[in-house]
Amino acid sequence: MQRDAAALKAALADLEQRNLARKRRVGTGELINFCSNDYLGLRDHPEVVRAFTAAAEKFGVGSGASHLVTGHGPEHEALEEELAAFTGREKALVFSTGYMANLGVIGALADQKALIVSDKLNHASLIDGCRLSGAEVRRYAHGDFERAAELIAKAEPQATTRLLVTDGVFSMDGDLAPLPWLAKAAREAKAWLVVDDAHGLGVIGATGRGSCEAWISLQGDDVPVLIGTFGKAFGTFGAFVAGDADLIEFLVQKSRTYIYTTALPPAVAAATRAALRASEREPWRREKAIALAHRVRRGLVDRGIVEAIRGPYPDTTIVPVLLESEERALAASRALEQRGFLVSAIRPPTVPSGTARLRITLSAAHEEIQVDALLDALREAIPE
Repeated sequence: MQRDAAALKAALADLEQRNLARKRRVGTGELINFCSNDYLGLRDHPEVVRAFTAAAEKFGVGSGASHLVTGHGPEHEALEEELAAFTGREKALVFSTGYMANLGVIGALADQKALIVSDKLNHASLIDGCRLSGAEVRRYAHGDFERAAELIAKAEPQATTRLLVTDGVFSMDGDLAPLPWLAKAAREAKAWLVVDDAHGLGVIGATGRGSCEAWISLQGDDVPVLIGTFGKAFGTFGAFVAGDADLIEFLVQKSRTYIYTTALPPAVAAATRAALRASEREPWRREKAIALAHRVRRGLVDRGIVEAIRGPYPDTTIVPVLLESEERALAASRALEQRGFLVSAIRPPTVPSGTARLRITLSAAHEEIQVDALLDALREAIPE
């Protein structure tokens, strides 16, 4: 687009007309929030807040530099060790954001001669990482592991590296990637399996270890590159990559989004350590959030809001209600707001055209009475 003020105005007007314009909300807490990713309700946990405050008083509010200059401190080092233990990997590496972790991992492992095979519904950060790497990118229909295996096996002989890239839990649908089959395909093709488990870690699996644990047949070696974030279940900010020692050292040397950015504030690292401990010590949080998600899924069917839930009920805390058109999704979101509930309308390009929806997320901070009230409001808010 040329530098043309009129063109910008026209583009913005077009977004408004197509119900695709996005608005920022200044949250004041007056609505019951059913679209946050704070799945375990840890962002205001007293121990997490105290850890943040104590570390800020000791280390200040910023890290002051990148990790490879002077920004890497004892809180970062301890957090990485604890994350490695939590995920069952040799090492972990803390990134400043999940977006940077995904771009950094893919950009370090893949070059213009590499082949990347990617699920079509992967998060934007994975998609952008694939594009920016310059590698050949082949996409497969969502969850189609047979097609993924076919594509990853057909790399040209000159391909320097093969990557099979997927979300662990898909953030807009709440379903799981078919990891055992993808792991098998990656092993047979001698490819890296890269899993972004932002919405799984801390929430699903017998002990909250995420998608890999949920698929009980998987071992650590089956997913050699595991990516997670702190801004979802752990209630803070930042991200990490876990894997074997050589992988992590390679990322330290080659990942541009790690090397060339300011390190996470030490206070955030300290708060994340506290959140990690709380998530393990208080499994009721995970169990409650998942139970509430099941309650929503059953309630949607029982109240006639949806005819059926597609597939089995997954143990995730994300429940989409597909409304197809952007107009309907926006209208339903506004109607819920009038009834005291915050549920954002999710529209293209976040989701494919024709699949606009309400994305309901459940948290340990919610109560059954709030969930039931939301379901009653949904029945009134969604037009026939």
